[in-house]
Amino acid sequence: MARPARSHPRRTAFVGCFTTQHRGARGTGISAYHADAPAWRALPGLAAFDNPSFLSVDARRNRLFCIYGDGRHASAFAIDPVAGRLRLINHASTGGLNGVHHALDPSGRFLIVANHDSGSLSLLPVGDDGALGAVAQHVDLPAGSGPRSEQFSAQPHQVVFDPSGRYLLVPAKGLDRVLVFEFDDARGRLRLRDDGHAAMRPGAGPRHLVFHPTLPVLFVVNEIECSLVLCGWNAASGSIRPLCLASTLPADMFAANTASAIVISPDGRSLYVSNRGHDSIAQFAFDSAAMRIRSVEWVPANGACPRFMMPDPGNGDLLVASEGEGRISAFACAPGDGRLSFRAVVAQCGSPSAIAFCDVPPSQDDAG
Repeated sequence: MARPARSHPRRTAFVGCFTTQHRGARGTGISAYHADAPAWRALPGLAAFDNPSFLSVDARRNRLFCIYGDGRHASAFAIDPVAGRLRLINHASTGGLNGVHHALDPSGRFLIVANHDSGSLSLLPVGDDGALGAVAQHVDLPAGSGPRSEQFSAQPHQVVFDPSGRYLLVPAKGLDRVLVFEFDDARGRLRLRDDGHAAMRPGAGPRHLVFHPTLPVLFVVNEIECSLVLCGWNAASGSIRPLCLASTLPADMFAANTASAIVISPDGRSLYVSNRGHDSIAQFAFDSAAMRIRSVEWVPANGACPRFMMPDPGNGDLLVASEGEGRISAFACAPGDGRLSFRAVVAQCGSPSAIAFCDVPPSQDDAG
């Protein structure tokens, strides 16, 4: 007998976990979970590769892409979303060291990788079947470094397309700048805009950024300085203008800390930044009329070293992956003011570094 069809897809969560002793890690690679219940259910089988550092899902082709901390390659996997299994399609060299973030271009034809330690970007073609091709363009970022000892090269930490898809923004932690590249999607080429970048304060260490959902502004998290910067974005010229800054830490916090992830609410009124050391989530309110940001509160992250955060695509919770604690926690976001309240630990896993979701259409697993 056929079971009643579900009214919504079932969600599979893929979680990357650091694995090596060098990182003090306890993970086993990439794991999968059925993620509809308050507590995720682990699925059998995993992809046992060292230090998966960032994951993304291409829903058009049902493919997952992965890069690796301390590694020199990227991987493409075919997804069986019902079983939660991954089938390796291929590995491809990135031509750089320590991939920390990647992004598919809007057409899905190219994967751009940020190589943190070698200070470079790599552009890899993506085939119709999701296979990664050889590097089509390798871009060495400008030479130089900031005043801090941990700033040893350009150290790109993220690659983000602007809403138009014409520009690629790159927070370069070692240069204290957010770089802007023009993207030629017809040829698959990046070109640095010398006059589009935004300079942060010396030693700030820009790590991640996020665009506002509707307004021409973006927000930059500085890892070393532990600050959040509101910037204007000129889509016509592809340029960034810093406007104001706020600390990610309370005024009475003096211990060591680095800021990490950033998430913006769907209405663009609340921002959340994770602190590693203070082990908290800092909430900020964005006043679009005054073009200012202000601190709202700091909520315990329910785990040490909250490296990664993202919205739960099913219920809107804020998911926080605590690398040091080995758990993923869910926080409810209050309507209106966006204040956080701890909801549950959804998964226990060693040294989580990234999460990506894939939906299972009802027709795939509801037939009797």
